[in-house]
Amino acid sequence: MLELQPQSRGGDMWVEGRVLQRRDWTDKLFSLRIDAKIAPFIAGQFIKLSLPSEDKRIARAYSLVNPPRTDYIEVLAVAVEEGELSPRLQDLSPGDVLQVSASATGFLTLNELPDAPAAGRQLWMLATGTAVGPFISMLGTEEPWQRFEHLVLVYGVRRAEDLAYLDELQALAASRPGLQLILSVTRESVPGAMQLRIPDALASGALEAASGLTLSAEHSQVMICGNPEMVASTQALLLERGLSKNLRRAPGQITVEKYW
Repeated sequence: MLELQPQSRGGDMWVEGRVLQRRDWTDKLFSLRIDAKIAPFIAGQFIKLSLPSEDKRIARAYSLVNPPRTDYIEVLAVAVEEGELSPRLQDLSPGDVLQVSASATGFLTLNELPDAPAAGRQLWMLATGTAVGPFISMLGTEEPWQRFEHLVLVYGVRRAEDLAYLDELQALAASRPGLQLILSVTRESVPGAMQLRIPDALASGALEAASGLTLSAEHSQVMICGNPEMVASTQALLLERGLSKNLRRAPGQITVEKYW
């Protein structure tokens, strides 16, 4: 792909991207792999995508699924009915062109977590739906294993077909010591998966029972990414248990990012 000079419109800098691959998980859930020369980023950050429009620029934010070392970017998205952009993105094919923000941004990153010795430390990554993307990006780097002894990815969806990247995640959990993958499928019974919302699994003790670990302010860091209701409910439960929100001015144990 020819590298274009970034274009500034509406406060954002944009570069041209070219679709390399579209992967359809369901009739609405899809991934786009894109060739785009964006600035270096940190696993967990997001970019904006845009398509040409006659009267205005329509742009939406999407978390990067790929780790920083790759020579492409990849996003996981849902085509929202009557959405202004996502259905058009789902219609893209290899070779099609779109606009990509020149730089990624966001603070759901491991470098925002307090430093501490790795021994005994737990990193809990709680995600619903497409919000699993930032954690897949993180798990494609070595940093989680360097900083934590135990890694737990909790991946919640409504139906089994919504478990994007499941094969890759299961293979990673099987090959990397210290990583557990816990699935939660709420609207159907799936062998090996909980049938509980993440907050309910936490409140009932099912989540800790499944992992064999205990969440605590002393040993745990919890990153939560997903729909606002799940994020708020889970954070409230953790606050009741003595964990605190992680802030730069006051380091804690809970780091969150809301989707939509």
